[in-house]
Amino acid sequence: MPVHDWTLVEAGIFHDFHNAWVTELRNALNGGLLPEGFYALTEQHAGRFVADVLTLHGSRTNGSPPPLPPSSGGLALAEAPPQVRRKLTGSETYRQRRRTLSIRHVTRHRLIALVEIVSPANKDRQEHVEEFVAKVLEALELGVHVMLLDLFLPGRHDPRGMHGVVWNEFDDASYDLPVTESLTVASYAAGPPVEAYLEHLAFGGTLPDMPLFLHSDRYIQLPLEATYQAAYRGVPLIWRDVLEGRQPPGD
Repeated sequence: MPVHDWTLVEAGIFHDFHNAWVTELRNALNGGLLPEGFYALTEQHAGRFVADVLTLHGSRTNGSPPPLPPSSGGLALAEAPPQVRRKLTGSETYRQRRRTLSIRHVTRHRLIALVEIVSPANKDRQEHVEEFVAKVLEALELGVHVMLLDLFLPGRHDPRGMHGVVWNEFDDASYDLPVTESLTVASYAAGPPVEAYLEHLAFGGTLPDMPLFLHSDRYIQLPLEATYQAAYRGVPLIWRDVLEGRQPPGD
């Protein structure tokens, strides 16, 4: 199923789809993708973070959970590097003030990763872009891995997409966004150093499966296309007609 141009419909329609997609991602993660001891929740507060999907690691001990061992499930980078077209490594001189604070959910279980789906409201003004990017950066500084799904064209406040704004904090070099593939899905391993695994696509393209990191050297493959399709099936026909070109916008 091709990725749609959600600017053709009202913001509330994308918001409804967004909620459905988040639920499908949660269901896929809890339906067998995550190894034992891990689980996913939607739209939860975790300290200063409010994310679309949280991946957490549970502890059966009282008090603070123990450090997460490198072998806690998932595919090892050394054995199976993620099959993406682009990988970037952040300069070690950037964002070096890493804090040692452990991030935990209200359950006291350790927060491992965030999944963030960019909405039009995240891009509509400079302060909203800055707020969104600050959340991603803070998560990475605290050792929380992040997946960023940006299916909206770059705008005035993010001329290279939201990943471009994020990556300005990790590299002096100019980040170039492909002209014909302006949508970005990015998976960040918190490191150090931070590493970004990227795929770009255009409207009408197919979403790739992307690595969601559970540890800096271990990940699972998140089925973006399958979950997108499952969520899209619930979009009302009147709006699917607009998104698929059978009905002009605004009619």
